[in-house]
Parts: sequence; C-alpha cells; structure tokens
Amino acid sequence: MMLSKFLGLMALVSSSELPDDECSDNGDGSCALNALQLRGMSMSSDLSNSSEEGSKCAPLSDPSNSVCAPVVRWASRGGQYDPHANDWFEDMQDISGVDFHHASLGDWQKLYFCAPPGGKQCGTPPCQCSNPPCDVCYNGNGGGASATKGCGADPDSISCKPPKKALDYNGKAWDPMSVPGYGPFHVFAIGDWGGMDGTLRTIEGRPELIAYPQGVKSGPSVFPRTRWNKAHTKELCDHKQFVACYTTMGRLCDPGCGFVKGIDDQPQILVAKSLKMRAAKMDPAFILNVGDNFYWGGIEKTCGTPMNELSYTAHHQFNQIFEGVYNGKGLDGKVWLSVLGNHDWGGRVFNNGWDQQIAYTWKSNRWRLPAAYWSQHVDFPDAGFSMDIFMVDSNAMDAKDLDKDSEHNICGEEHNPPGATCASAGGPTDLGSCKQWFWDLWAANKAWLAEGLSKSKADWQVAVTHFPCGHESGFYVSMHQQYGLDLLVTGHRHDQELWSPNRLGGLTCFVTGGGGGISSEATPNIHNKRDWYGEAQYGFYDLLVSKNTISITSINWNGYEIMTRKVYPK
Repeated sequence: MMLSKFLGLMALVSSSELPDDECSDNGDGSCALNALQLRGMSMSSDLSNSSEEGSKCAPLSDPSNSVCAPVVRWASRGGQYDPHANDWFEDMQDISGVDFHHASLGDWQKLYFCAPPGGKQCGTPPCQCSNPPCDVCYNGNGGGASATKGCGADPDSISCKPPKKALDYNGKAWDPMSVPGYGPFHVFAIGDWGGMDGTLRTIEGRPELIAYPQGVKSGPSVFPRTRWNKAHTKELCDHKQFVACYTTMGRLCDPGCGFVKGIDDQPQILVAKSLKMRAAKMDPAFILNVGDNFYWGGIEKTCGTPMNELSYTAHHQFNQIFEGVYNGKGLDGKVWLSVLGNHDWGGRVFNNGWDQQIAYTWKSNRWRLPAAYWSQHVDFPDAGFSMDIFMVDSNAMDAKDLDKDSEHNICGEEHNPPGATCASAGGPTDLGSCKQWFWDLWAANKAWLAEGLSKSKADWQVAVTHFPCGHESGFYVSMHQQYGLDLLVTGHRHDQELWSPNRLGGLTCFVTGGGGGISSEATPNIHNKRDWYGEAQYGFYDLLVSKNTISITSINWNGYEIMTRKVYPK
C-alpha cells in the first residue's frame, strides 16, 4: 500500500516538472521532486487548501467538507476495522485524545482536518469532538517539559511566555545560562541535519515528503541533491540521476553521483549516532545549531499558527526528525541554541511554518529559538569565565529579485503562491516587499551584532549563523578586528570545513553543514576527494572550551577525529 502511494505521488510530481531548489534546471525535467515546493497550492482537485488552525467549525455535511466527507464516513463506520487501520489512523490519539476505535464522528473529522490519511483534507474542523477545543490539532508540549516551567524570577523574561508575533523578540537576550564545574567544557555544533519526514500526513494540498520508496518510513530520510565539481563549473550528477541511485540503493546509479551505499542513504542517522556516542562520553554543555532543521521547506504548513499553539504538523516533524533522533545520555535535556536556515524559511517560498520552529521554544525544555536573531550569555562560574553567543539570521543572502534565481530565492515569484503573506506572524506582508524585508532584517542584525559585541564583557564572543564562511566576509572580519568576535559558526554548504583564520583576517570560522538532512556536496568516498571543499562531507564539531582556548575538533560521521584547530580570545 505504501509503495502504491509513493508511485501515485511520483505521477503527480512528473506532471508538473518544475525544477527543485537543490538541483539545476537544464530544461530536461531532471528535477523530479519539484512538487515538494508547491507551497499552499492544491496539487489536484481532491486536495483541500485548508489551513490547520483558526478555521471556523462546521459539520461534516457542510460543502466545505465535500472532499473529505465520504472517506470520513467510511472510516468511522467500517474503515477502522481494515487490516491497515493501525497505520492509517495512528495519529488519532495525539490529535483527538481517543483511540480510533472509540472516536466520534467529530473526532474523525478532526483527524482528516489535521492530518488526513491519503490527503483528502476536511475544509473545517468539527464543532463537536471528544476533547475540545476541536479546532486545535495538538494540545501537548514537544519533547520534555515546557521551557516556561520554572522560567525564573522575572515574569517579563522572554523565557516565560511566547511572543504575540513570532519575531517580537528579535534582538533580545534569553535568560543567562550557568554551567557548573571547572572544565574544560564540550560544546557541539551541527547544521543542515533535518531530513524529510516520510510519515507526515500533509495538509493544505502539500505532497508527502517522499523522494524515493525507502523514504516511506518513520524517522528521517535524506533529500538527494545534485553534485558538482569543486569549482562548480560542471554538474556531475543531476537530481534525477541521484534519485535513481537512492531508489535502487546504488544498483542503477551514474558513477558521477559518487553514491556510497550505507552512508549517503542514512547520513543523518550516522552523524546522530556518532554525536550520541561522543555526547555519552563528553557530556556537552549545550549544542550550537546553525539551521536547515527540516528539509524540504521547514515545517510543512503555512505560517500564522498562534504562538501559544503547536500545530500537529510541527509536533510530528519535531518528533520524527529531532526528538526521536537526538537523545540519550549526554543529550537529554541539553539545550540546542538555534537559528533558522533558508530551508526553514521555506527554501523557495517565505510563507512556510518558520514561526512554528520559534513557537516550539516554549513547548520544549531543550529547543531554543525565540526569534530570528537573539543572544545567549553563558557563565562558567567555577571555571571563572563567560561567553556571549550571538545567534544571527543571514538568510537575506537567498532573498533576491522576483525573477532571479528562482531555485535559490526565498522571494521568487515562480514558486511563492499568489497572495502569500506572513503578516500575522510579523514576517513579510507580500511577495513584492519580501526581498526588502529580508535585507532590512539583515541590516538590523548587523547593527545589533556590532552593538552587542561592543558592549560585551564576556571572555568569549561567538556568532552563529546559517550562511557559510566567505559570505559577507568583510562585515565579519570587521566584527573580529573592531569588536573582538572570536569565532564564527556557520552551515549551509553541505560538508565540514574548518577554515584557517588567515582566510578571514584572523577570524576563525567553520562550516558544519554535514548533518545529513540532505546529501553532501561531494561523494563521501574517502578515496575520491578531488571535489571536496573541506576535510569531510558528513559530521559535526566538538568545541572544547576553557578560559584561554577553544579547541575545535572536526568529527566525521563515523566518529573519527580528523582535524583540530585552537582559537585564542581576541
């Protein structure tokens, strides 16, 4: 049944043949997974264009529910006894608070409004259900206790309550952290780690996040991108060829793709396993997360969910891609200091559920992303030093003119749906103002970072952002030379690059984009490194922090330490 669903998806995809963000468009239909970016637009007449929250309730007989009514009635009467029912209706408990064998008709309508099996979404939530409110698809928290539990003495602290709009806390500081012990202290850094959630029941007419048959499973699957030579002048493997590699697990695969079975097909899991093993030994104080937390386009719903609510879509994606992957000794309860990547904003659109990644901050005891840009002060009182960490949003780099580079343009007119807006979340109000909005955000980031660095009394100053070493290099060099920025932590390129400080005017920078949510820049075959930018393709970094040094170690997907460099305070 699941394979037939996949084949049906591919039939829908092949009918539109739009290019994909991470592959070239040569006019030959090489980008087979283009439908993953039809944001908020109906793919067929069978799919509803409903939102998840905030819809006016109506009975199942209402015309707005004509798409879903037949299947809802079938499921409630006899479909629940089908041999596949446990798979089809597994989301009922989380959404309605009842087992599907005891669900009311309203509960079934709610299921098909919030996470419709098969895609036939109801246009409205029910007016009656077993556990109101009937128009809120998920009433629980994320992984662990809510961050607001025992949030501190100051009730006005941003840690105590979510903002009214997602970006109201831009530029603000989270409550200071205190790390006990005499050190040195381990801090991990990772990015571009969030693979595709193949079991997500999508809403708003969105296709499932399945690129190849093996993606129909719980947990993350990797998105196959294109691969180029090191100079990026010759395409070695287009997206269609790479999908064939994944579909056949290398049996039918162009040699130029450099596909390595056992690595390319599960990089997020391999990197996470390595990270968990090292965390169990080193007990990191916290994790620095440089973004691209969920491929393909972040949280798969339209922006605008109230900030005090967690959509079922976000709950499912966080559970499958984050909570269910990064856990265990040394990681449980450890805070992830996070920024948004370009794919978290939507990749080729601006109106995906980026605000839900911010909202998750107050639903989790370890996910921390209270704004697009924000800061975190960390005290190490026993060891006698402190650190200021500035979380910077650099995604203006992918905000371009309407008709430019549509496959790498958050603000492009080709893929953003008509009438796209995130005004209710504090984001861009429309497509016409989108580019300027992001560049105004970047200008505000720069002014805020310069002011924050100039006022910082901490022993260490660190900036964390998504776009990699080399972007806006003059600005970051000036932050180092004028204000003492000690370290720049980045991602976006899908590999591991520990830069020498002489490349950026004395500023140490590294790229940790090899978290495995998307295939790496080049083949991970260690016997074919000619197209490698850095020292590895998949991995993360371990920073050993003391008052006088930060020792940065590049950790490969298999746990091997492959490069180390020391940083000294400016």
